[in-house]
Amino acid sequence: MTAFDALAGRLDDLDRIEAIKQLKYRYFRACDAKDVDGFRACFIRSGARIDYGPLGRYDDAEPMAKIFGRVARHQADGQFVVFDMHHGFHPGITLTSPSTALGRWTLKFRQVNLLDRTETLMTGEYDDEYIVEDGAWRMSASTLTERWRLRRPLGPEDAVVPGTFS
Repeated sequence: MTAFDALAGRLDDLDRIEAIKQLKYRYFRACDAKDVDGFRACFIRSGARIDYGPLGRYDDAEPMAKIFGRVARHQADGQFVVFDMHHGFHPGITLTSPSTALGRWTLKFRQVNLLDRTETLMTGEYDDEYIVEDGAWRMSASTLTERWRLRRPLGPEDAVVPGTFS
């Protein structure tokens, strides 16, 4: 192998890692934007293994997407009542072949729930498996391990002004 071949291989690896990072960023944005279709599109067509602890364990992304849609898009008086913020940090991506990879992400999560007037802060670790499907990276497995959670009531002075969602 020449130095040029080695460099080209390294650039290909970096491109794959960046594509996986972009996938996870799309996932976080879809969660926060209440975008059920975008959320679902981050997973393989069939058979994704998902374990999100208290939210459940599934052998396909479809049931999780339905729960996500029901919770994230819940409305009262024509207004959304649950607002999430997912921030992913410290990605560790390991390529296991040209079309498979493993990943670990630290999650910083914040939720305002106007139904029960609470704010939740949580951090955890995502352990993901990725595969190329139809020429694009998708998650084939995702496990979220919660590290800690803080839930507190919103005070009467705490006002949430909802933004716009598609």
